[in-house]
Amino acid sequence: MTTIFKKEESKTVTRSKGNLKKTFILTVAGGLAFWLANFAISRTPIAAEYRAALSISYYPMLLEALFGGLIIGFWVSYLLLRFFDRIPAKDPILKSVLISLLVLLIVTISIGNPSVYHQTPDSLRYFFIGSVFNFIRILALGAAIGYGCKRQF
Repeated sequence: MTTIFKKEESKTVTRSKGNLKKTFILTVAGGLAFWLANFAISRTPIAAEYRAALSISYYPMLLEALFGGLIIGFWVSYLLLRFFDRIPAKDPILKSVLISLLVLLIVTISIGNPSVYHQTPDSLRYFFIGSVFNFIRILALGAAIGYGCKRQF
């Protein structure tokens, strides 16, 4: 009787280690997609105007985008793997994008973006620009995590 219990216990440990490894891989994939989207956006003239208006330094912004992408990627990956069967979609990419859009909503409501803190006549414009940037970055993150999950299964 104790032998069966030990076998079940080892399966549980193996399963949690497998999920941790999958979460790590999906987190890195999502974080890199977030960073690459951020890098591509940052090369545009409108992003240069946005950074200048809000006094955002270029290189620290790139580093912060990497860390932010990894943090958001971890939560999206974790939620995707943890609640995979409960998310109302069939395709892992769509499931991941749905979670990412939920994260985008939470980030926009709780943190907003830097333009909210600078009361200028163009605050609403810069808030809209920052929100579009976040939408593109988080959508890329969700698509990368969903694609990685599809490949793993």
